[in-house]
Amino acid sequence: MKGLSLACALSAALVGVSFGGPVQAQERFVTIGTGGQTGVYYVAGQSICRFLNRGAADHQIKCNAPASGGGVANVNGIRSGEFNFGIMQSDHQYKAMKGVEPFKAEGPMDDIRAVFSLQSEVFTILARKDAKIAGFDDLKGKRVNIGNPGSGQRDTFEEIMTVKGWDKSVFSLVSELKPAEQASALGDNNIDAMSYFVGHPNGAIQEASTTTDTVLVPVTGPEIDKLLAEKSYYSKAEIPGGLYKGSPNPTPSIGGKAVLSTSAKADPEVVYQLVKSVFDNLDRFKRLHPAFADLKEADMIKVGLSAPLHEGAVRYYKERGWM
Repeated sequence: MKGLSLACALSAALVGVSFGGPVQAQERFVTIGTGGQTGVYYVAGQSICRFLNRGAADHQIKCNAPASGGGVANVNGIRSGEFNFGIMQSDHQYKAMKGVEPFKAEGPMDDIRAVFSLQSEVFTILARKDAKIAGFDDLKGKRVNIGNPGSGQRDTFEEIMTVKGWDKSVFSLVSELKPAEQASALGDNNIDAMSYFVGHPNGAIQEASTTTDTVLVPVTGPEIDKLLAEKSYYSKAEIPGGLYKGSPNPTPSIGGKAVLSTSAKADPEVVYQLVKSVFDNLDRFKRLHPAFADLKEADMIKVGLSAPLHEGAVRYYKERGWM
């Protein structure tokens, strides 16, 4: 009897171990690659996770969105498995899929998939007023931050340099500062101009233009027109006037869309739940940053998407009758 009681106790304990835990669905964790903490990518990733995590009790998916090196780094992070999702410029999604620079060495990323697009972004040059930089060509001979390796502004800056026939020797100094380091470097007179490929308004640009006399620099000219004609992932864009001190008029440049991407290997249910969490709360999502204010469902599911949509995203869009 004593042995039977012991056996029953052990059996009950085993039932608790075998069935008590797995009765609840296994938790899944996803990571979104973003960008520097002063940029819109970081806010976007944090915002997506905020809404996905609200439903964790139901779908058992938990999300985090750490700062990262930016769009190029996020592509590589998805490829390596470091990130499940990554925010990037629309041109990086295209370049990764085709296997062209800056992803030529790794080859085409056939399994990159689009989830949805986000804010419009503009290639931005902010210069100290005393540096007397009125146009992009005036950057010659100046101290310029071209961006950290792996960032969107660095890749775009290098594309513009290529079409202009420039190399780094045209500048008196080239720095590779991260976004969060640029404003103080400009204010401390360590650089004459900073670059950013970002949605507006942006905190780093606001900080720099508030603490220092600055001007936004137009990115225009025949070579820029050639770049736009050759590279369909770029389009004409402008920074609205009056957003930043010292720049009351619109500033023309080139731009694109920020895109949330993933891999075809990503769990369709996870992608579905992430997409659902954002679009079911889109009005609230749009209030989390001024750059999100003009987001529209119809644009987010097609504009700027240069890779096929992930099947989990397609499932949600079809449920809503959008496809």
